[in-house]
Amino acid sequence: MEEQLAAGGNRTGSGHGWRHGTVVAGVAWKNPVGTASGTFNLDACKDFYDVSQMGAISTKGVSPIPWEGNPTPRTAECPAGMINSVGLQNPGVDAYLTDELPRLKALGATVVTNVAGHSDDDYAEVVEKLADSPADMLEINVSCPNVSHGGMSVGSDPQALNRLILRLRGLSDKPMVVKLTPNVTDIVAVARAAVDGGADALSLINTLVGMRIDIKTGRPILAQKTGGVSGPCVFPIALGFVWRVRQALPQIPIIGIGGIDSGAKALEFLYAGANAVEVGAAALVDPVAPLRVARELDDLLDERPGLAGKLMKGQTW
Repeated sequence: MEEQLAAGGNRTGSGHGWRHGTVVAGVAWKNPVGTASGTFNLDACKDFYDVSQMGAISTKGVSPIPWEGNPTPRTAECPAGMINSVGLQNPGVDAYLTDELPRLKALGATVVTNVAGHSDDDYAEVVEKLADSPADMLEINVSCPNVSHGGMSVGSDPQALNRLILRLRGLSDKPMVVKLTPNVTDIVAVARAAVDGGADALSLINTLVGMRIDIKTGRPILAQKTGGVSGPCVFPIALGFVWRVRQALPQIPIIGIGGIDSGAKALEFLYAGANAVEVGAAALVDPVAPLRVARELDDLLDERPGLAGKLMKGQTW
């Protein structure tokens, strides 16, 4: 695995050579920084940086059929962040398999395909179609409203989540990451249910529920009333969630997400117990933020050989 990482340590367009990779659920990443699902679009991002140089690319959620997403307005600003209610708009798994995934792999990217569904059958259909695909990992987004569970997110019910992951685990041998929602009472119970169901890794956190009001009309700005809060404002919350899950589950690989806009913040997530991180909202402000964070973190890990060594071996701490 270490040889794999060394071989993948290409130079970016600016001549940066990766010195510190990581391993997540047996999959080698060139560096510990990936893109967060929902904030990456290949056609847009490839014009700003070499996407193959990211540790991994987590794609937008893929559903069994095309989803149009929610009505507009879909986004609003908030202090130190943003709120979105895009609704996982995507062209569906068949289009993904014939277009985006082949192009990403042709570029040499490590691909984490995010799986979305409005029912357990939706998730199962997508995972079945991805089972023999060139995707490197699957990331199961369990924050969607789920008709199999009364419209509630399956990720908010440990028993329902456990049943879903058990079912999906039987459909694919690919490393499976479960992306956890923070909108729960006990994140540890949910994380443990996912792991007991067969999850190979966890990613957290997804967005928090929030809203904004237009004071001219007295009505919510977003058409869907509420949306997902992301950006720097969620950073300390996400960090606390990662730390709690790491304390409870010392062996499971964790991908930390939430408010990361610098190498220093990424490093905090590593110290909290993450094996890797994903950069999301920062890229909407600075399109090259994911690669910049990766470079900054690479430099910071030069001074921390103990931590860097554990990352390279895929160990937890």
